[in-house]
Amino acid sequence: MFAAPEGMPPVSHSEHMLIRKRDAAQATLDRWSKRAHKLGTADCVRMAAAHLRSLGYTVKLPPSGSYRTVNSALKALKAAGHDSIPAALDAMGLERIAPAEAIVGDIIQMPAEHALGALVVVMGNGRVAGWHDDYADGVVVMQPLTPLAAWRVVPR
Repeated sequence: MFAAPEGMPPVSHSEHMLIRKRDAAQATLDRWSKRAHKLGTADCVRMAAAHLRSLGYTVKLPPSGSYRTVNSALKALKAAGHDSIPAALDAMGLERIAPAEAIVGDIIQMPAEHALGALVVVMGNGRVAGWHDDYADGVVVMQPLTPLAAWRVVPR
């Protein structure tokens, strides 16, 4: 059990993990909501990687700015030994789950107009944080309509 404020019952391990995931998701939104989308420096992969790092994961990415187009991003992905972003998340050992099972702090893949797809972080209450084509100034909270895949993120 974890310490709780005086007068409150102790917090269980699973409750503690949910609190960490909630706090990490909020920190991810706060950090990336002010960054305009720019492939290679401020994109969904870098946002998801920062989110995973905040929960104790080691994530290796190419240097910032080393890709600027979808084609160069796909080349970097293949150079890292992955055919797709979902394959890279699978290789990290993240458990694939049905998108409907996703809870705060998990990651969902959304469709995109290009082969990379788009990653978003689950905020809870059916909402996610990610870039949207209509709001280029930073990450926004939105309702996912067609999630393609999801991964459970368990804090380490």
